[in-house]
Amino acid sequence: MLGEAVLNVKEGVQVCAICCTLTSENPCPVCSNNSRDKGTVCVVETTMDMIAIEKTGQYSGVYHVLQGKISPLDGVGPDDIKAAELMVRVRGGEVSEVILATNPDLEGETTALYLQKKLSEFEEVNVTRIARGLPSGGHLEYSDDATLIRALEGRQKIN
Repeated sequence: MLGEAVLNVKEGVQVCAICCTLTSENPCPVCSNNSRDKGTVCVVETTMDMIAIEKTGQYSGVYHVLQGKISPLDGVGPDDIKAAELMVRVRGGEVSEVILATNPDLEGETTALYLQKKLSEFEEVNVTRIARGLPSGGHLEYSDDATLIRALEGRQKIN
C-alpha cells in the first residue's frame, strides 16, 4: 500500500513547463491563473519556498523555482539549477521585475548574486531582493551580526 502511494506520487508529480515548480498539473495552478501578474517573477529555491510565500496571501505575481541553489562545496553550479530557464523567461519580454527570494545563507546569497549579474544585461527589468532582518518574536541578543546589519540597513520610516 505504501509502495503504491509512492509510485502514484512519482508518476503524478511533474515539473511545470513555465516556472519549474513541482506540480500535478502542467502548467501549474499559479502559472495558469490569468489574474496573476505575469510581469513580476519571484525567484525561489524550492517549491516549499513558493508555498511559504503563497501562504501569506500577499503576492500576486508568478514564480520561478530554481530547484536548488549554487553550492560549490557540494558540486552544485549554475548549470545544475534552473537559472537558464529563468533567463529564457526574461528574454521573452513579458517580465518587468524579478524578485530574488533565495534564502539568506551563503549558498542563497551566492545564487542571488549570480542571478543579479546575469540579469543585469536586461536594462528594462528591475531586479529586487526580498528584505532581510529580524524575525517577528526574535531577540536582538541572539541575532548574528549579518542579520543585525541587514536589519539596520533595511530600516523604514514609520511616520
